[in-house]
Amino acid sequence: MTSLHHLRNEFQLYHLDEGNVKSNPLELFEYWLNEAIRSGEPEPAAMTLATSDSEGSPSARIVLLKEVSEEGFVFFTNYRSRKGLEIESSGKAALVFFWPLTQRQVRVEGEVVRVSADKSDHYFLDRPEGSRISAIASPQSKEIGSRQDLEMLYFDVASRTEFLNQRPDYWGGYKVNPVTIEFWQGRENRLHDRIVFTADVENGWNMRRLAP
Repeated sequence: MTSLHHLRNEFQLYHLDEGNVKSNPLELFEYWLNEAIRSGEPEPAAMTLATSDSEGSPSARIVLLKEVSEEGFVFFTNYRSRKGLEIESSGKAALVFFWPLTQRQVRVEGEVVRVSADKSDHYFLDRPEGSRISAIASPQSKEIGSRQDLEMLYFDVASRTEFLNQRPDYWGGYKVNPVTIEFWQGRENRLHDRIVFTADVENGWNMRRLAP
């Protein structure tokens, strides 16, 4: 058995308090995201996407954030994949961003809707050709016999170029409309800063501090 008890880092770079945060959490998120990019994070747009099935069993995976705005967080996937089917069933998801170079984490929980067909079309056609072929060819989350079978599906689609300029109807974008957004800043002695924003229909956002 490998013990990891000795793996421990101190967090001393920044602090987070009610007096220095933006009142709009989406603006604060964009600020933190840009700082992560400037710091040299290798995958600053990577996020853990957590979903659950009809019985409440959770699943999680890493996907890439492709757009963030006042309307929410956008990513793209196969609608028939496990995450797609679970999103369609529950209409909810959670996101986690972790940026170790700035010692920060952001958690998002919210409702999920499909983006417009036009937005999905535009993004699909803007992808590299190889990525478009993969999106069309891969029966995502379904069992396949071998790597060779997958590559045969890829090359079959690649040989039929008439498909490459049309987004398949089983692939497109989702938008997570946040209900809560929590910002975590690592601090010394594990006394981390946690500030959570909760959506309020009348007042916009309510802000609270949580114990680490």
